[in-house]
Amino acid sequence: MGQHQRTNRWQRSNKGRNWRWQLAGLIVLLLSASMCFARPGGTKGKGRSDDRTSPELEQLVAAAQNTPLANEKLEVIVQFRARPTRLERLKMTNLGGTYIRHLRLIRGEVFDLPLSAIAQMAEDPDVLYISPNRSVSGAADYAEQTVGANIEQAAGWDGTGIGVAVIDSGISDHPDLHDPATGLSRVVYSETFVPGTDTRDGYGHGTHVAGIIAGNGSKSNGLIFGVAPHVNLINLKVLDSNGAGQDSYVIAALQRAVALKTTYNIRVVNLSLGRSVYESFTQDPLCQAVEAAWNAGLVVVAAAGNWGRNNTQGINGYGTVGAPGNDPFVITVGAMNTRNSPSKSDDQIATYSSKGPSPVDHVVKPDLVAPGNKMRSLLVSGSTLDKLMPFNEVFPLTYGVFALPSYFTLSGTSMATPVVSGAAALMLQQNSALSPDTVKGRLMKTADKTFPSQSTIFDRVTGLTYTEQYDIFTVGAGYLNIPAAMGNNDPVQGASFSPVAVENADGTISLETNLSALFGNSVIWGNSVVWGNSVIWGNSVVWGNLVLGGNSVIWGNSVVWGNSTLAGNSVIWGNSVIWGSSVNGTAALSVDGFGDDAGSVQ
Repeated sequence: MGQHQRTNRWQRSNKGRNWRWQLAGLIVLLLSASMCFARPGGTKGKGRSDDRTSPELEQLVAAAQNTPLANEKLEVIVQFRARPTRLERLKMTNLGGTYIRHLRLIRGEVFDLPLSAIAQMAEDPDVLYISPNRSVSGAADYAEQTVGANIEQAAGWDGTGIGVAVIDSGISDHPDLHDPATGLSRVVYSETFVPGTDTRDGYGHGTHVAGIIAGNGSKSNGLIFGVAPHVNLINLKVLDSNGAGQDSYVIAALQRAVALKTTYNIRVVNLSLGRSVYESFTQDPLCQAVEAAWNAGLVVVAAAGNWGRNNTQGINGYGTVGAPGNDPFVITVGAMNTRNSPSKSDDQIATYSSKGPSPVDHVVKPDLVAPGNKMRSLLVSGSTLDKLMPFNEVFPLTYGVFALPSYFTLSGTSMATPVVSGAAALMLQQNSALSPDTVKGRLMKTADKTFPSQSTIFDRVTGLTYTEQYDIFTVGAGYLNIPAAMGNNDPVQGASFSPVAVENADGTISLETNLSALFGNSVIWGNSVVWGNSVIWGNSVVWGNLVLGGNSVIWGNSVVWGNSTLAGNSVIWGNSVIWGSSVNGTAALSVDGFGDDAGSVQ
């Protein structure tokens, strides 16, 4: 879904995977020949062309000569001796290059150039230096800076001692999941619940999720790392090599996580998977299983789903949250697009991120949002996703390494969910006495509440334009802010259940916090107060003033929905299910790497 764009900036001239194997062979050849990037002093003359290219680029260009790789394109920064003019751009165009961006501060410009053209440009006396457009960002395309994980890691919080269960497609071995001190894997337990499979990740999804939680950046010189890079992982495989599984697999895995809680200090469960909602959460066995895990003391974090573009019967993506993310116990996460910057000021909701209220029960979901668009994390080479999208491999030179690819780009609420799981692990390392309700309550209360009034994305693949509103069913309680959550000490009294939205006779919407009043005494939590002390945890504090107008509980349709025409939609508010019967089983909630491009915000 969404416009396809290579985040690793390695542009292919040819279709298919041939370039990958050619490149892999080239890299192996260079490494086996012990080629070194450092230049020996005194061997180059001043102003010579081979002084005008970076060491790794010089090696790559030389090795690609007289091979098909010479026509492959690489994004480079060209610095000029004087301020570049249109003449310099014309030179690049004549060599098959594409102008991308002007860098006035360094008298430079960014071009997409064939490798063969780089050598020719180096002969131009007006060129001062050519280098790859290397990544200098933090992990996962600014995700860690955006939510403040880098601040907490600098303060010494890295998830040490906390176990996180990843219930997904398995976790394959990767250097970023090893302890650098001992060399041992931090995947301390593995089990498969998929018949006929081992615990390795044949799909390539679970390992990616694990890296967002726990990657330490060892293969990227510390540039691509996770939120809690020293946690231990418990690998519970429930999805096959096609990313599909069954409720029973997930329930069995949740059961195992509860059983192993003390053995591995499992405090967090990550569920970057889901399926359609077919009945009330009070009946759904998958929802009941996550509730049991929550009551056993595990923070359960679940993906909202990637059906936000569903406009069946005019719903505009509302009412599409999947199970088990529809359960009021769990922390349900929607996805934001960081637009490739560390600042939140330009971020926008991902168009595919599912919106609430939940089908059937109308639970207010998601609970909060986190970065999930075009996230870079661990690659499982040869996995199903890798074979399907070889162009999503992150080119190693973008993180300053001359080796085979180790990282991969995916988008979806699957990728946003482990960001929140990592945040929960940091909170629990800081204070191991926190209950799941306290973790959820503080994450929601301290989430940033400032959003644009709307944002617009044009998808060049489908030709469609998506306009998104920022209401409680789109962004929940707000945008994850890890330092704020870890700095909050407010007590949570009772349980932090997600409230239920109730449509009143006059068309306004209310939040019902006493769930037993709606679902009867059979609901196991009884009459607990949702947010405890109303002065501290009143709705206006949790949800923010942007989504609450006037009365802190009841508002007009336009405030809840953004677009008031949706408030009376009988599909959303009725008891019927919008899904039909075409979707069966449980599946990974990624959008296969095709995330949103940058759009406009208002």
